Amino acid sequence: MKFLSPDQYQKACHERFDYYLNQIRRLLPAARVEHVGASSVPGAISKGDLDILIGVDTHELEASARILLTLGFQEKKNTLRTAELCMLESTSEDVAFQVVSIGSEFAAITRTDTLCLVRTIAITRTGTLFVVEFGDN
Repeated sequence: MKFLSPDQYQKACHERFDYYLNQIRRLLPAARVEHVGASSVPGAISKGDLDILIGVDTHELEASARILLTLGFQEKKNTLRTAELCMLESTSEDVAFQVVSIGSEFAAITRTDTLCLVRTIAITRTGTLFVVEFGDN
């Protein structure tokens, strides 16, 4: 796995997020849309992919996922799929949508959670992985 420095990917990821944010809001105006994952954290080293969390009401998840397919996405195969979670991936670029039911355990994956994860797992510029243990505080 190749990791990129922030200057190699973050500007492009933020531009792609803004593009998809507008597209998603046009199709699903009531959805909660968040840029999540390492690319959402300023200065983070990442694979350079874009992860977007899309929160919808439970009874709207299936219809919302079908609507999002029109943006050039497909349901991700060989991954967890429940009534509260549908993973979609772009057919043309390294972008993933996590369509989740608001109020479910999956909706807890937010940018704040990503920041906590980055504090826990630090990746050096050489790609060496260091795990740092933190207490409850």
